[in-house]
Amino acid sequence: MKKEVLKIQNLHAEVEGKEILKGVNLVIHAGEIHAIMGPNGSGKSTLSNVLMGHPHYKITQGEILFKGESLLSLKPEERAKKGLFLAFQYPTSVPGVNMISFLRTMLKNARGTEISVRDFRKLLEEKMLLLEMDKSFAQRYLNDGFSGGEKKRSEILQMALLNPEMAVLDETDSGLDIDALKTVCEGIKKIFTPENSLLIITHYQRMLNYIKPDFVHVLADGKMVKSGGSELALELEEKGYDLVLTP
Repeated sequence: MKKEVLKIQNLHAEVEGKEILKGVNLVIHAGEIHAIMGPNGSGKSTLSNVLMGHPHYKITQGEILFKGESLLSLKPEERAKKGLFLAFQYPTSVPGVNMISFLRTMLKNARGTEISVRDFRKLLEEKMLLLEMDKSFAQRYLNDGFSGGEKKRSEILQMALLNPEMAVLDETDSGLDIDALKTVCEGIKKIFTPENSLLIITHYQRMLNYIKPDFVHVLADGKMVKSGGSELALELEEKGYDLVLTP
């Protein structure tokens, strides 16, 4: 029996007094890839932010269990230490902060222990080789002057170093051309293992051409309105969200 990694029960959340999530339920087991699709304004990005504990969002009802433990009282950095990772839709640029320094500090904070320069560089080189990334990439400032594809590859490199048990990809395909999307998805597949789980949040089916989900869920008006296999994404691409929104 697969280990239950994430369980969302009757989750309600609001921002500035407006309810966005209206009773979301979801269960993800180890090694599974889930995709959440839905029209604009359905609550997809709200869900990802709530999972990571963004203080702008208020949970009014429900529960989020990660490996059987409630996340509701934990800060974002505490959730990350537990093994939860969020790849942002729009990664922030930080001029003046060297990628290597950022990545080493990130790893130190996640592990709670110092990592030697030698061990860190060995691990970094190993992951960059796996992702077919040039060494010069790590010498740049964090996302500064990066293209959309480079920013997303930076996030995948972070994920490779942290090796989280659960990764949430919030519209990682946003702003990417076909070639960049393919490169990013190939990187994700290289670091995914049966011990990891993925939650892909996307508006379009195209990312799912490269990373085939085990389950597809449709979020609309703050609720899961339909679930199915990977074929559901193809149906949505062909017929639009009217397939599930029309009474």
